[in-house]
Amino acid sequence: MKPLSAFARALAAAPALLLPTAAWANAGSPPPAWDLTGSWYGMAALLVFVLAYLLVVAEEALHLRKSKPMMIAAAAIWVLVPLAYAAHGNTTLPQEAIRENLLEYVELMLFLLAAMTYINTMQERGVFDVLRAWLVSRGFSLRSIFWITGLLAFVISPVADNLTTALLMAAVVMAVARDNPRFVVLACINIVVAANAGGAFSPFGDITTLMVWQRHMVTFTQFFDLFLPALVNWLVPAAIMSFAVPRGRPRPLTEQVVLRPGGVTVILLFFVTIASAVVFHQYLHLPPMLGMMAGLGLLKLYGYRIKMRERRELAGMNGGNGHAQAFDVFEQLQRAEWDTLMFFYGVILCVGGLAALGYLALVSEALYAGLGATPANVIVGLLSALVDNIPVMYAVLTMQPDMSHGQWLLVTLTAGVGGSLLSVGSAAGVGLMGQARGIYTFFAHLRWTWAVALGYAAGILVHLWLNADLMRLPAGGG
Repeated sequence: MKPLSAFARALAAAPALLLPTAAWANAGSPPPAWDLTGSWYGMAALLVFVLAYLLVVAEEALHLRKSKPMMIAAAAIWVLVPLAYAAHGNTTLPQEAIRENLLEYVELMLFLLAAMTYINTMQERGVFDVLRAWLVSRGFSLRSIFWITGLLAFVISPVADNLTTALLMAAVVMAVARDNPRFVVLACINIVVAANAGGAFSPFGDITTLMVWQRHMVTFTQFFDLFLPALVNWLVPAAIMSFAVPRGRPRPLTEQVVLRPGGVTVILLFFVTIASAVVFHQYLHLPPMLGMMAGLGLLKLYGYRIKMRERRELAGMNGGNGHAQAFDVFEQLQRAEWDTLMFFYGVILCVGGLAALGYLALVSEALYAGLGATPANVIVGLLSALVDNIPVMYAVLTMQPDMSHGQWLLVTLTAGVGGSLLSVGSAAGVGLMGQARGIYTFFAHLRWTWAVALGYAAGILVHLWLNADLMRLPAGGG
């Protein structure tokens, strides 16, 4: 989004903007940030964010949904921002800054809401159950299951989100080898790495890649420059861990699952929706969420057809009551990950507030100007293993350092796959710890972090070699 990009460029120059200004340099351009990091308002805002994020990190222990502390922190920070600006005689700039933040959030929320509804509908129609039943009934060896589930996680996650993909593949692993903890641990680590790597070369694979795409930093087709680096990122640890996979062949399971009516059509509509999002973004130069919402409208219309057919069938079976179990697309809409969507709201407003106070300009100067783009982007990936990659990537996008196209691809890669280093570093890892509770744990993953780290380094090196011509800034700047 060009207005927000201009805002980020202004933020990068924040240390020079120490004197108040009552108007913007150009009409309609987003406001610059002041350096208010040394004020008590700025320090209080940073403290609020740190405390809120500590609660997010402790989500599993406290059983406190991550969106709750972040939403409260967002409100608190945006109380402090206008107070800080008002103390310097200006009440206009914070209003414009928060409008830019809200515009960013609304576009991403609507995009994700449509995508989540499609995934939920495919689950309800039994699409993923059919795939799982086919896999568990084939009688593959443990080593074959290790490679098949990893490969499918890598292939499916660019279209579906990495969490859904990881949970689906983990369900296969648990169904065929629940009584083999050693295999379950290795397979789960492999699935997490593969799902995160697969999501890194597609704008639909992860929220961070979606943000990069919507900011026009990387076009739809340019994401495929990351295919081989992402593939290497998965294959290196997978090859190492495969030698530790126990030998044997679990007993084939007989599981009959029937795809519910409309399942295939929903899949086709989902691909049509993705295509329309690409067309809106690449050719009409409009937000891709417009294409996603159009696709959601198509799903609702088709859902009406499914509902009416099932009502007639249920009425015939239940003696006139055809409403109890008929398909309802709004139920799938309600099943969206609202905690994630609200967490995303809190993250964007918190990071935007800290940016308005000058913190991101300070970090950008220390990280990108001090260390250089490549080391900085590698560190961003390492941070994403400790801190959720959403605020990390949003912070980088808001800083908008002067980087080449190859460097934007590099930070997209590292932020996407860095979370695989720890089980708590990605939604896929956290989800699998719950699904294989007591077997796949933080420390079980940590024993193989060295192998995942080798894949992380190998993927980066492949990108630096393969896309070397993209790493240089064009003449005259970024």
